[in-house]
Amino acid sequence: MREVRVREFGGPEVLEVAEAPDPSPAPGEVLVDVAAADVMYLDTLVRRGWGGDFFPVRPPYVPGNGMGGRVAAVGAGVDAAWVGAGVVAETGPADPETGVSTAPTGGSAERVAVAAHRLVPVPAGVEVRDAVAVLHDGPTALRLAEAGAVRPGAWVLVAAAAGGGGSLLVQLVRAAGGRVIGAARGERKLELVRGLGAEAVVDYSAPDWADRVRALTGGRGADVVYDGASGAIGRTAFELTAPGGRFVTYGTTDGEFAPVDPEDAARRGVELTTLFGLLDMTGARKRDSVAQVLELVAKGELRPVIGQTFRFAEAAAAHAAFESRSTVAKTLLVP
Repeated sequence: MREVRVREFGGPEVLEVAEAPDPSPAPGEVLVDVAAADVMYLDTLVRRGWGGDFFPVRPPYVPGNGMGGRVAAVGAGVDAAWVGAGVVAETGPADPETGVSTAPTGGSAERVAVAAHRLVPVPAGVEVRDAVAVLHDGPTALRLAEAGAVRPGAWVLVAAAAGGGGSLLVQLVRAAGGRVIGAARGERKLELVRGLGAEAVVDYSAPDWADRVRALTGGRGADVVYDGASGAIGRTAFELTAPGGRFVTYGTTDGEFAPVDPEDAARRGVELTTLFGLLDMTGARKRDSVAQVLELVAKGELRPVIGQTFRFAEAAAAHAAFESRSTVAKTLLVP
């Protein structure tokens, strides 16, 4: 089989496609013929060598902590009824106590052996690629929506609204009755955000984008701000949070959240929440959240948006597109 490998830490050029032996499912495992592998911005950070204190990753390694496909075979002790089933699963090594993946590795291969208890079935009527598109961003978007506690009629600013998580978050906020201002860069992304139900859109590459948000909210700012951009954009988004509002930051630039002063937030009565404060789920709870998201997709209440797919041989181009901020919504690698 073929797999994508990171041969050493560095730029996108360190990604290559290599031949590898077909894996065999060990007892308690299944073998999955992969239809699509997830790609996240985190993958580009780890590929550059970031996060060594958090992720035990050493090259060469297979990037990607998630994939979906059809079960081709089962190991000893696994119900044979899994064969042929559409599934998604995280692939990185799991913490033995919590079951949470400890490294974003293992997903970008034509065949993957994974523990059967990590599988999430894909509901009837849902395409496997769509299921992969929400494997990571879906549960995160659910937790973000919960943290924002959006009330009907509240103004909600979503920065990086055209990203994989942002595109789902816009839909969840709209379903809760929020008035979404979607912030993104460029007309292609803004058009996507409009189509997802945002009441207004702003281009945060424009120098007056903050003034536009203030005007839309009557000068008060947004009741809830979701920052998926971080950096200078995230800092400005924080300033656009109304007094007594909520600021939820989940995006990273070079591994850092938006630079926000907790004392400044306290003076304005702004409640701060970071992604690390939300993702305290065990592996089982995470899988339950994936199943919950997939049911929303099956019911037509949530629409995954796959902006682009790349072949395994184009993995370097996929990472380069992430780093140039040219991707829209979800990015997948396909064999």
